[in-house]
Amino acid sequence: MVKHQPLQVYERQLCLSCLTGIYGCRWKRYQRSHDDTTKWEFLWSLILFGTFSLLLVWFYFWWEAHNDYSEFNWFLYNRSGEWSDGTVPILATTAAGFTYIAFLMILALCHVAVGQQLNLHWLHKIGVTAALLTTIIGVISVTQMWGEEWDIVMISLQATGPFLHIGALAAVTALSWLVAGQVARAEKTRFQVLLMVLYLGVLLALYLAPLSITSPCIMDQRSLKPPPSIIGHQGAPMLAPENTALSFQRALRLNASGLEGYVSISLDGVPFLMRDRTLRRTTDVEQVFPNRQFDDASLFNWTDLQSLNAGQWFIKDDPFWTVGSMSQRELRQAESQRVCSLQHMLRLAASHNRTALLRLHRPPPQHPRYWGWLNDTLETIHLSGIPQHMVMWTEEWRRGFVEAVAPGFQQTSLEKRPVEELHQRGISRLLLRYNQANERDIREFGSHNISLTLYTVNEPWLYSLLWCSGVPSISSEAPHILLKLHAPIWLMSPDEYCLIWIATDLISFAIVLGVFVFQNFHLIRWRMSGMSSYNPEQIMLSAAVRRSSRDVNIMKEKLIFSGQPQL
Repeated sequence: MVKHQPLQVYERQLCLSCLTGIYGCRWKRYQRSHDDTTKWEFLWSLILFGTFSLLLVWFYFWWEAHNDYSEFNWFLYNRSGEWSDGTVPILATTAAGFTYIAFLMILALCHVAVGQQLNLHWLHKIGVTAALLTTIIGVISVTQMWGEEWDIVMISLQATGPFLHIGALAAVTALSWLVAGQVARAEKTRFQVLLMVLYLGVLLALYLAPLSITSPCIMDQRSLKPPPSIIGHQGAPMLAPENTALSFQRALRLNASGLEGYVSISLDGVPFLMRDRTLRRTTDVEQVFPNRQFDDASLFNWTDLQSLNAGQWFIKDDPFWTVGSMSQRELRQAESQRVCSLQHMLRLAASHNRTALLRLHRPPPQHPRYWGWLNDTLETIHLSGIPQHMVMWTEEWRRGFVEAVAPGFQQTSLEKRPVEELHQRGISRLLLRYNQANERDIREFGSHNISLTLYTVNEPWLYSLLWCSGVPSISSEAPHILLKLHAPIWLMSPDEYCLIWIATDLISFAIVLGVFVFQNFHLIRWRMSGMSSYNPEQIMLSAAVRRSSRDVNIMKEKLIFSGQPQL
C-alpha cells in the first residue's frame, strides 16, 4: 500500500508580511487575499489619493510662501495681539501629515504591484480622515485671512514649472511598470482598456503640458535687463531690529539703493519710524509704561519714545531665525537700539545718496497734530537736507498740496490704476505687492515711463523671476541675500527649452513602450500568432515567473511515499 502524505512548506515572506501588516494589520499568511478589492476599500483608496493630492498642494503652498512668513506672522499679531511664529506649528504638522499620507500611498501601490487586496486598517482610516479634515480647515482659514497669498502658487510655477514637469513625467513613467503589470494580469478586457486609456491620457497630457508653461526666464539672454535695484524694507530687518538706525546702516552697508520706513508722528509733533499701531511688539513698553501698552504709538511724546528699548525684542523673538548667526558685538548693538526718528533715517539716506521711500501713518482724530502732521513731516524732510528728488512720497491725503510745497518729490501710488489716470494725477512711480503686477503690466508701465517697485521680495527665485520680467526695483527684507545674485537662478532660450521638452518626452515614451512590451510579451506573442482565445490565468502565472520567489506567494508540496505490504 502506498500512502501520499502532503507536506506544505511555506517560504518566509518578511517583506510581504511587513507590507500587508503595516497597511492593514494582516501579518499572517491566512489573512491575506488575492481577491479583488471591495468597493468600500476602493473608496478609501480614492480618499487616500485625494488626501495625498490636497496635502501635496498644501505642502507646496507653504514651501513657496516662505517669502512671506514675516507677513503672515504680522497678520497673526494684528489679530491676536501676541507675537509668535505661527509658521512653525503649521510647517511641522504639514510635514508630518504629508510624510504619513505619502507612506500610505507607497504601501497601497506596493499592494497593487504584488497583487494583494487593499484593506486599509481602521486606525489608518482615522489618520487619513484627520489629515484630510485638518488640511481642509487650514485651506479655508488661509483663504479667509490671507487669501491673496494663494497667488504665490501660480507665480512660483513660472519658476518651477519646467522642472516640476520633468519630475511629474518621471513619476508617471515609473508607474508604467505597475500599470503594464495590471494590464497583463487583468482578466476583463474592459478593465484593460479603461486602465490603458486612463494612463495614456495622463501621459499625453504631460507630454503636451509645456505648451501651457510660460516663464519670463525662458528668453534670449541678450534681452535680459539690468537687475532690479533693491530698497531695504525697514532697513535690513533680518540683520537688525526693523526701523532702527542699525537696521538702516546695515542696509546702506550692503549697498541697497534706498531705504523704506513707516512713519508715525509723536504727541509733540516729531516724526518717527514704527510699523505697528502700538509699541508692544517692538519695544519694552510693557515694562516702562504698563498702563499705556495698548495706546496708539503716536500718543507718546518723543521723550517717552526715546526712553524705550527697541532692540531687546529682536534678540528674544528672533523673527527671522538669524540671531544665532550673529556675533556678540552685533547682538550688543542690536540690543541697545532705540526708536529711530525720521530725520535720522533721512540723513543716513542723504549721506549715502540713497532714495527714501516713506509710508505714512495718519494719527488718530484725538491726536493734537491730527491736522498738522503732514506739515510736521514735510518740515522734517526739509530740515534733514535730503534732496526732494530722492524722496518717494506715497501718502494720498492732500497730495496736491504736497506737490505744490515739494514739487521734486517722486509721487508714488500704492494703488494700481490705468496709465492715463496715473499721468493725470502726476504719479511717476507705483509701489505694489509683487502679485499685483504681471509681465504685461510691467511692460506697459515701463513703456509709459512709470517706474514700478514691487514688495516684499525676499526669496532668490522670486527676485530672479522679477529680474527676467524687467522689474526696475523691488523692496526687500533680505538685501544681504539678494545682492549676492549676479544672474538669475536659471535662464534658458526658447530653443533650449524646446529641445529639453522633446528629449524628455521621447525618453519617457521609449521607456513606457519598452515596459509594456516586456510586461505583456506573452499577450502580444499570442495575439500576433492569431490565437482567438487565451487563458488569462496562464498569462498571470507566466508574468509571475519573472518575479523572485520572495516576492510571490509560493507553496511547495512534497509527496512522501512510504511503501507498506498489501494485505
